[in-house]
Amino acid sequence: MKKLKLIVKMKFGSHLYGTDTPESDRDYKGVFLPEKDDVFLNRIPKSYNFTTKNGCDSKNTSDDIDTEIYSLHYFVRLACEGQTVAIDMLHAPDNMLLETSATWELIVKSRNKFYTKNLNAFVGYARRQAAKYGIKGSRLNAAKEVVGILSKYGREEKLQVVWGVLPLGDHRYFIEPSPNGIEQYQVCGKVMQATQKIGYTIDILDKFYKEYGKRAKLAAENKGVDWKAVSHAMRVAYQVKELLTTNTITFPLKNADYIRQIKNGELDFQTEVSPNLEKLMDEVEILSEKSTLPLKPNRKFWDKFIIETIENDIHQ
Repeated sequence: MKKLKLIVKMKFGSHLYGTDTPESDRDYKGVFLPEKDDVFLNRIPKSYNFTTKNGCDSKNTSDDIDTEIYSLHYFVRLACEGQTVAIDMLHAPDNMLLETSATWELIVKSRNKFYTKNLNAFVGYARRQAAKYGIKGSRLNAAKEVVGILSKYGREEKLQVVWGVLPLGDHRYFIEPSPNGIEQYQVCGKVMQATQKIGYTIDILDKFYKEYGKRAKLAAENKGVDWKAVSHAMRVAYQVKELLTTNTITFPLKNADYIRQIKNGELDFQTEVSPNLEKLMDEVEILSEKSTLPLKPNRKFWDKFIIETIENDIHQ
């Protein structure tokens, strides 16, 4: 393994969440400080990956170890984007840390400067997983209603011509304008901009309706459900809810046993898992809208942090 100036190295994955089973492999994550030459020559790698697994096609076993170490620059970027891996790492308890440093302690102490109300990476991941294996009828009907309204207008017209008649309610509402000021409307997690063509919007919602309708039928019989993926979706949804209500995430998860049951396929998807996940996602959407967290992370703080950390290391 390449010798790196580690800022932190920790246990990750199911062992962090408390959802591990005897078959679970071991995942490690970390952050390293780049070398001076790499900084000056602008060739800082995003990350280094190491694995004990033999062969890319073989399945991980409990004896395998996967390690991924991010550069400080890339880790800060991931955290500012609200990426799940970085946010999880920021909340790892001390007993999960294999190596640590004063720099990591400072990062964790200021982790709230990464927080925003737009936890798009978290919510988007959970939504994608939920949508793969079943969708509540109300979501399908919401999409169908919007398509019905749009179908009365020309496909080449811009969405802004119907802006005043778009329905509002469950799974259909206006959201914050885009970074360049374009008005936006969201349907079942899909963001529509006022400047896009009606025909393009109809095609997106039609595809959503047809694909997820089929998947809902499969899920009704618990067929074709990737239980590990669904358990990740439920876990992420609970984490977002906790972060939006308490400003932190607790590991191991308080509901780790429930998540493990889902992971092992011990619960009925259609009658228990899907309704609970949909309800949880609805709660998260409402909490996100009402949250007093900022819209953007404090990037200036973290830019300054990186500069000072690198300068201190160079002058040592």
